[in-house]
This record gives sequence, C-alpha cells and structure tokens, in this order.
Amino acid sequence: MDLKKLFKLSYDVTDVRSLVIAIAVYFIVSAVYGVISAILGGIPIIGWIVGIIGAVLWVYCLIGIVLAILKYLEVTKK
Repeated sequence: MDLKKLFKLSYDVTDVRSLVIAIAVYFIVSAVYGVISAILGGIPIIGWIVGIIGAVLWVYCLIGIVLAILKYLEVTKK
C-alpha cells in the first residue's frame, strides 16, 4: 500500500509554510466535519453513520498530521 497516494498533502511538505498549511487543512476538515456531525448527530440512524465516518476521518487526519511532521523532519522516505 502506497501511503503517498492516500496522504498526498502530507508528502508535499517541504518547508515550515507547507507544514503549517498541511496541518491547518487537516484541522479545518476535522472542524467542518465536527460541525456537520453535531448538526446531524441527533438523527438516530444517520447519527451512527455520521459517528463512524467521523471516527475514520479523525484517524485519517491524525495520521496525515503525523506523516506531515515526519516528512518535514525527513524521517520518512523521499
């Protein structure tokens, strides 16, 4: 499995500016989905689906942020 295809934004980090942009994008995506989740969370069946999607999205964003930091520190492969 090629992580570069899944986390394109994280692997494009070259300097501090691109690192901050990548982290900000992941935070904004999480925040927007959090608002959507809060709005739709009260509906019984849809609330469960939104919760599951939110958990997967949260893990994706967390891994993306960690990979961006590792790429900035040049720990990952080029």
